[in-house]
Amino acid sequence: MQPRNNLDQASVIPDALKDFTIVEEPFYRASGEEVALFEAAYRMRIPVMLKGPTGCGKTRFVEHMAWRLGQPLVTVSCHEDMTAADLVGRFLLDADGTKWHDGPLTMAARLGAICYLDEIVEARQDTTVVIHSLTDDRRILPLEKKNEVVRAHPNFRIVVSYNPGYQSVLKDLKESTKQRFSAIGFDYPDDLAEAEIVAKEAGVDSAIASALVRVAQRSRNLRGHGLDEGASTRMLIHAAMLTRQGIPIAQACRMAIVLPITDDPDVREALTAAVSVCF
Repeated sequence: MQPRNNLDQASVIPDALKDFTIVEEPFYRASGEEVALFEAAYRMRIPVMLKGPTGCGKTRFVEHMAWRLGQPLVTVSCHEDMTAADLVGRFLLDADGTKWHDGPLTMAARLGAICYLDEIVEARQDTTVVIHSLTDDRRILPLEKKNEVVRAHPNFRIVVSYNPGYQSVLKDLKESTKQRFSAIGFDYPDDLAEAEIVAKEAGVDSAIASALVRVAQRSRNLRGHGLDEGASTRMLIHAAMLTRQGIPIAQACRMAIVLPITDDPDVREALTAAVSVCF
């Protein structure tokens, strides 16, 4: 399959964005209408929010869509120490004196790329407000320290993701931020689809993949009973990849699923029992 550019106008990717271009198709198995929904929002320049649990495929979906649309993808992993300057840029001192350096958000807006803010809820609210002027009909980014207003390139889009399961009074998006986005909900795939993904990504047979999915289902049943979240699809892929290196499946599950997901000895014992039953 060749990438398809759905833009109204042909575009040439600037040299500065070449390293952000996805050349090979990232494997993604659609589970609903998310591809069509994203493309519709993209054509209308509507910001998109991806909501779903950890490791369910949100980031892979964005990578796939960037490839499918033939657009560069600038990804920012958000965290609580991230400042507005980390996004928009700052003056730095070099051999020629003080020089302005665009941040990832400014670069994407100025040159034309998809800017993906991964787990945006992890960033402070006073940081995320800098995207507001880019997510309404103004599509501008004021650089106050530089006394410049960047008008977003026609190909600029902004996508954010977050895990609703981690919402709290202290860690959530402002309503003024949420309501600027359309949203696509994600969840773990159904059993057959998830087994297909694990088999494809890890290069294992369907029997191992299906058994790992059964382990995941049992862990997800423990959500709210000792676990904040169950095993993600990503964890299953890691366990399957370890088996390809000759690690016994029970040990691979303990290393990739049981130990990372919890420190509670009782929950670990329950998960270890689930692994024994499934294999």
